[in-house]
Amino acid sequence: MNEDMPLLVTREGPVVRATMNRPARRNALSEAMGAAWDALLAELARDASARVLVIAGAGGHFCAGLDLAEVAGDEAPDRMLVRQQARNRRTGARFAGITTLPQVVIAAVEGSCHAGGLGFCCAADIAFASASARFCAPEVRRGLVPAQILPGLANRTGRAAATRLVLEANVIDATEAARIGLVHAVLPDAAALEAQLQATIAAVLDGAPGALAETKGLLAALGPLAPEGYAEAGAASFARTASGAEAAEGIAAFGAKRRPRWARRG
Repeated sequence: MNEDMPLLVTREGPVVRATMNRPARRNALSEAMGAAWDALLAELARDASARVLVIAGAGGHFCAGLDLAEVAGDEAPDRMLVRQQARNRRTGARFAGITTLPQVVIAAVEGSCHAGGLGFCCAADIAFASASARFCAPEVRRGLVPAQILPGLANRTGRAAATRLVLEANVIDATEAARIGLVHAVLPDAAALEAQLQATIAAVLDGAPGALAETKGLLAALGPLAPEGYAEAGAASFARTASGAEAAEGIAAFGAKRRPRWARRG
C-alpha cells in the first residue's frame, strides 16, 4: 500500500472502508492522517448514500496511537503547549465526529490497538477483533494522559475496567478485551474477521437507512459520553503533560526501548 496516502478510502456501493495506512509505524496517527480523517468525516456527514463505515488498519495492525515522533520537539515550551492543545482538541473532535455519523461504524481490529487506536475502536458502533489484537492505553508510561480516549473507553467498558486500563497501562489480549466489552467478538484470524464483517454489513443493510440513523440519534440522546467542557479540559491537560519534562523523558525512553527514569527500581 502507498504510504503517501495515510488513509486509504475505498467504496463498494453504500459501504465505505477507511484503512489507516502507515504500516511501518503500526498506523500511528500523524498530522497528515488526522487531516485525511477530518476530510472524510466531513464528507460522510453529508452523504446520505453511504450507510456503513468500516475502520481498519494496514499491515496487520489497527492503530498504535499518536505518532510520538510528532509530539517530541525542541520548540519553546509555550509554543509546544499551544500546538499540543490544538492537536488534542482536534483529536477529541475527530472521535466525536465518528460517534455522530449517520452511518453505522464498524471497527475491524488486528494487531496493535493502542492509545488513540482505542479511541477509534470505542468511537465505532460495533467492534470486532482478530485473535492477534492487543489493546493498551500506555499514555501514563510516556508521561502523557489518555485525555480524549477516556470518555469512549469508559462508555464502552464501564468506568472500573477503564480505570484499570489507563492506570496500569498494561497490554491486554483480544479475549480480555471482549470480556470487558471493549470489542463485541473475537475471531480466530483475518479471514474469519472479514467474514464476520461481511455478515454484519449484510445485517445492517437489511435495516432501513432512516430508521438506523434515527436509532443512532436516540442512542446519542441517552446522554453525552463526557460532561460539557471535558474535551477542552482534556486538551489542556494533554498539552500540559506533552510539553513537560515527564513526556520528554517518557518518549525518549520509549524510543530507546528502556524504562523511564521514574520507573527505575532499587
